[in-house]
Amino acid sequence: MSIYEQGLAPRSVNHVPLSPLGFIERTAKIYPHYPSVIHGAQRFTWAETYARCRRLASALKGRGVGKGDTVAVMLPNIPAMVEAHFGVPMIGAVLNSLNVRLDAESIAYMLRHSETKVLIADREYGKVVLEAIELLEQKPLLIEVDDPEYGEGEAISELEYEAFLAEGDPEFAWEWPEDEWQAISLNYTSGTTGDPKGVVYHHRGAFLNALGNQATWSMGLHPVYLWTLPMFHTNGWCYPWTVTAQAGVHVCLRRVDPQRIITLIRQHKVTHMCGAPVVLNALINMPETAKAAIEHQVEAMTAGAPPPAKVISAIEEMGINITHVYGLTECYGPGVVCAWHQEWDELPLEERAQRKARQGVPYVTMNDIMVADPKTLRAVPKDGDTVGEIFLRGNTIMKGYLKSPEATEEAFAGGWFHTGDLAVWHEDGYVEIRDRLKDIIISGGENISTIEVENVLFRHPAILEAAVVAQPDERWGETPCAFVTLKPGQEQVTEEEIIRFCREHLAGFKIPKSVIFRDLPKTSTGKVQKFILREWANAHVEHQAS
Repeated sequence: MSIYEQGLAPRSVNHVPLSPLGFIERTAKIYPHYPSVIHGAQRFTWAETYARCRRLASALKGRGVGKGDTVAVMLPNIPAMVEAHFGVPMIGAVLNSLNVRLDAESIAYMLRHSETKVLIADREYGKVVLEAIELLEQKPLLIEVDDPEYGEGEAISELEYEAFLAEGDPEFAWEWPEDEWQAISLNYTSGTTGDPKGVVYHHRGAFLNALGNQATWSMGLHPVYLWTLPMFHTNGWCYPWTVTAQAGVHVCLRRVDPQRIITLIRQHKVTHMCGAPVVLNALINMPETAKAAIEHQVEAMTAGAPPPAKVISAIEEMGINITHVYGLTECYGPGVVCAWHQEWDELPLEERAQRKARQGVPYVTMNDIMVADPKTLRAVPKDGDTVGEIFLRGNTIMKGYLKSPEATEEAFAGGWFHTGDLAVWHEDGYVEIRDRLKDIIISGGENISTIEVENVLFRHPAILEAAVVAQPDERWGETPCAFVTLKPGQEQVTEEEIIRFCREHLAGFKIPKSVIFRDLPKTSTGKVQKFILREWANAHVEHQAS
């Protein structure tokens, strides 16, 4: 045994499980009267937010919720969503943030699969929530949030969130996790099939990625963060914990509204915001008088389809600096960043945009990245030309998929996480995505499984064959484009009819924007050649624009 191990075993005095729960306790003690959350006319301090989180934890425990139980939330970016990120894990429970754009069947599947005991839902989503609960054999306790900024709709539960908090103790002695490997949250992703997979996060990973955000972005103390990114997206890329650790201000936003974003930036001197390129596009399409209202530097982090040069130029003219990141649900959101070099500022716009479009290098908290052959795991040369799959590993990779050991083993085969994204590796070590291995469509930051959409199309009685690919979209980055072959005698079926059929069976963002009727190109073995379909989809968009 090494002399450095003799009598020097870890103990409670020098070894504490890593957890982001400590962030709010520290911030509330040091900066109790600093602003924590702003939402419309509502204002909270860190002392108040900490007390509300403890009330939530206490009330949940009083209702029989404990370690390993699932608490689901279906909420927009409001104070209750921030509070859930601390109050739920304070009793060892697991937070399941549901995508507010999903349909009742998908929500019911997630609630059933995660064995949810409590569901906290905003009144705006009452109809779909009640439909989902009706599909369940074991129904969770339903708590409704009546947000004054919404102020519409009818009650969906006799138990309202503020009344529920009143059941709790603001001085509740919450529980530190016994083990940092303990689950803190659950996020569902459609992945490459139509069946959602439950991605499980642990306290250690949430702690590290939260601090990785700060280190990557150099946020500093007291940032003013505008919630243009949905908190249900991979726990808001861990920013509920990051902003809290930095004693910042959470400026809430129920829905993306370009004018509202600019107003809040100006009103609260917002310093940071995140979101898909669709958010940036919305801002640059505002009237010049509105864009001129931003009079200070704002940092914007974006992921998904890389912003084109014209978007980068227009955003920079508004005083917003873009940081491009890459990640997946399975790695706590962003884990790769296009780390900027000062000398690149001197490059022409087009070349600068090309640099910013690269996905980049690992976060300081992500251990390693590799672009390699997906079968042999042999790294490709760093020539900026040879295509391989992106592989990641480190402390900010998920525990695995809930109740899916086979899928977990497949994702971790060979000691790396298989992202499913194809990329090239540049000489300087920067990664640049070229395609998606499994044809996932990313629309406005949302993953859309082409298989799920195709399965719905095949249910239409007039459709013989169907295939779905991504087509470019100025607003959303990508949208589904369906190629359909009709059965003989069904030539009268129209694009509008197909889209209407899809609307009855899919969430709104998954509905094909275009339906093209023609025979599908296939290989000699009968496999649909989707690369040809993507070319046709691009040509279709260009033709419509001309």
